[in-house]
Amino acid sequence: MPRLSSALRLAPLVLAALCAAQSVHAQNPAVAPTPAQVSPEVDKAFTQLMASPAIQKLLDAVKADHERSVEDLKMLTEIEAPPFKEHKRAEAFLARMKALGLTHAKIDAEGNVIGLRKGTGNGPKLLISAHLDTVFPAGTDVKVKERDGRLHAPGIADDTRGLAVLLSWLKVLNDNKIQTVGDLMIVGNVGEEELGNLRGMKAIFRDNLDIDGMVGLEPSPPGSVLVLGTASHRYEVTFQGPGGHSFGAFGQVPSAIHGMGRAIAKIADIRTPSFPKTTFTVGTVGGGTSVNTIAPDARMAIDIRSDDMASLLETEKKILTAIDDAVVEENKRWNVNTLSASTKLIGDRPGGRTPPDSVIVEAATRSNAAFGHKTLLRGGSTDANVPISLGIPAIIVGGGGKASGFHALSESIDVTDAWKGAQNSLVTVLGLVGVQGVNPALLPKRAPRTK
Repeated sequence: MPRLSSALRLAPLVLAALCAAQSVHAQNPAVAPTPAQVSPEVDKAFTQLMASPAIQKLLDAVKADHERSVEDLKMLTEIEAPPFKEHKRAEAFLARMKALGLTHAKIDAEGNVIGLRKGTGNGPKLLISAHLDTVFPAGTDVKVKERDGRLHAPGIADDTRGLAVLLSWLKVLNDNKIQTVGDLMIVGNVGEEELGNLRGMKAIFRDNLDIDGMVGLEPSPPGSVLVLGTASHRYEVTFQGPGGHSFGAFGQVPSAIHGMGRAIAKIADIRTPSFPKTTFTVGTVGGGTSVNTIAPDARMAIDIRSDDMASLLETEKKILTAIDDAVVEENKRWNVNTLSASTKLIGDRPGGRTPPDSVIVEAATRSNAAFGHKTLLRGGSTDANVPISLGIPAIIVGGGGKASGFHALSESIDVTDAWKGAQNSLVTVLGLVGVQGVNPALLPKRAPRTK
């Protein structure tokens, strides 16, 4: 059990870093420098936490609950949860939350499972979450198979492990009668994957205007703290023309596929900045009716992403202009004006950054140091995008376990000593909301937002 001596204070965030030269950190570039030190208030709160017999007992309980938690992991993994079809898993997660003491937990109108564990009062409200949905379609074999010391099943790590950790935290907090100062809003949310478009998180922050911060759980290596939300826009583009016979109508009508081809070529030539990283791709294409038909229709889907909203919008503008220009050129080629293109926004993920010197990041950094990990500040597109875009402090951390094969049928996780990650992230949470008689809440209360 990690205990923090007076010698291991913040100067030693650098010392704690010694054990963290992990290859995964080298493979995931930092988006901001790791804080060299944290505020005295943060340091003091975590020193108090780690020195508390009650908290040490709680962390022992996390370890003791590991095997039972793995059974929750297996049970939830074997319930299909494709995008927009998460309800069966939501019901199972809700039943477990109620059995573990959150009797007033519920499923909201969007499909999120929400339960509130009240604090002593006058503390902050911290959302802790993991997403219910996976990328895998209905009918996928999600039976958990054990081999080579790993658990194999689609979705078992991303993000079913996070759901199981939330349930374990709820159990040990209640069993050990730990009273937090702030409220813990415990959520299994929908809509994180694919075209779910973060609908679950958008609904939560639309309907709950008094959330002061968020800590989300996703498969992550030790020490990883997501602080940057990569923004994205996705478009479905449809090209339409009159169509006609490939021989008989040649020269009289434009081809929707040819027009789309012109657009793709123009899009491919667009240049984007390497910093902030900004990307695009035409991900899918389709159309036409037969090999000997001038296509009356064609369609494509475009993904645009950036670590900076202004860069995303600039690239989006260039892409939409390229589509318009391609239509003009295809019509001009045949001296007609019968080809058109329409665009539909099918994905909108806002983005932004949680400042590295914010309390929520310093808390995660300090907790990582207590467990012997160097913090890596990283970015990505997750549920945290929503609160970050609203100016609400939010991070994503790991819940323990060594995962691989995300979004692949070969997805797996090694849960050996995974309780260590669950301990680490729980200490981050307890530092933020405070524990009665142990440490004050570090997360500031915010004035409630207005709709």
